[in-house]
Amino acid sequence: MNLHGDPRRQRDVLRVAVGYAALIAPILHSATDVMEWIQHGFSAPQLWLNYVAFLPMAWLLLGIHALHEPRPGPIGLIGAILYGAAFTYFAHSTMVAISEHISSYDILWSRLGTIYTVHGALMVAGGLLFAGSAWRAAWLPRPSVAIFAAGIAVNLLLALVPAPDILQTLGSALRNIGLSLMGYFLVFAPGARGPKPLGGSH
Repeated sequence: MNLHGDPRRQRDVLRVAVGYAALIAPILHSATDVMEWIQHGFSAPQLWLNYVAFLPMAWLLLGIHALHEPRPGPIGLIGAILYGAAFTYFAHSTMVAISEHISSYDILWSRLGTIYTVHGALMVAGGLLFAGSAWRAAWLPRPSVAIFAAGIAVNLLLALVPAPDILQTLGSALRNIGLSLMGYFLVFAPGARGPKPLGGSH
């Protein structure tokens, strides 16, 4: 199939690629959280699966932003970039855990220190900026945006208030459910395919 010169088909390919990544990667990420909780720490299979999940997370919001109709304002783009930068670092931190045989999140956090916390703040800021922009634009289903933002808010609250680790996992789960719902919308909802060209399809 020749996609050159056919913007609609190019957009459809991007929509399906971003949609499936947004649908699947958060599910894999939540699965690794469950594995970590059951195992009471890290394991090599869990960390590798986590790394695979994090790789597309670095560009997911940028991809969704590029597909958004109408295009959100610059605040949404800034949020997508910050969120992507955070997950680029988180993928790196997973490789640190693999290469140094780190056995738990607490040990990883003590190894990486302030820079890990800074990227956590970037994730929160970027996620909330993107969610606010997407909510105002009203193209993505608002429940998916609200659930995503709620997960980010839970992560922020629990970073400020001491709480059991399982509650942090809850925040991540909400965030991932919101992203997966966005992915489902991109892949399966007719409204994600954009307006039909004038004169019908060719």
